[in-house]
Amino acid sequence: MQNNRRPLVAGNWKMNGSLELAAELQQTFQQASLQNIDVLVCPPFPYLQGFDVSVSALGGQNLSQYNSGAHTGEVSAQMLKSVGCSYVLVGHSERRSDNAESNELVASKVKVALEQGLTPVLCVGEAEDIRDSGEFFDFIAAQLDAVLNLVGIAEFAHIVVAYEPVWAIGTGKTASPEQAQEVHAFIRGYLANLDSEVASKLRILYGGSVKAVNAKELFSQPDVDGGLIGGASLDPQEFLNICLAAKG
Repeated sequence: MQNNRRPLVAGNWKMNGSLELAAELQQTFQQASLQNIDVLVCPPFPYLQGFDVSVSALGGQNLSQYNSGAHTGEVSAQMLKSVGCSYVLVGHSERRSDNAESNELVASKVKVALEQGLTPVLCVGEAEDIRDSGEFFDFIAAQLDAVLNLVGIAEFAHIVVAYEPVWAIGTGKTASPEQAQEVHAFIRGYLANLDSEVASKLRILYGGSVKAVNAKELFSQPDVDGGLIGGASLDPQEFLNICLAAKG
């Protein structure tokens, strides 16, 4: 790391895992020295209570824009907090694509998370066709604008941003460290136009086929403050090695 922002590495299990894996991961991490890094695990909802939050921070993979009511199948911010969550993923690329979550809906979820005392990990990023069109900066700016218009720049002091190049997730393609840095620098610069202090302290994670073999080079980029790790977080030792790479 080339800055004073404390690195954060988040493991998103997606719709995978088990209580046995939760126990194995925690046992692996209890034996490691990670005092200078924040570790976050985001398992499926049924496994949230299988984690000891003293080992790692806990996050939900999604939340409802509603706090309660007749919304079968939804999970509220308060429910997440009641099982120990302090973070929640919002606007993950798979939620945007599989569940047609618009920028405006994502923004409303960020607002609810903030109001209820959760730290939202706001996911932004472009698909391959947007990348190829050359309009990916405008696309990401629109994702940020929806949140800015609803909660304002000051609230980004309580938000983590995660850049997901959708074209580099599960496709066999990998964004180079330079490509990751380019977008991270754009995000920080875009927000700095509104508040340079908030932008300088904002943690921006990279999420796109991060593995132990490429983590150190990715995390060494000046505007990359950690990672949002998918499949590799299902292997406790691999995930630990990625976290160790973030220590610098």
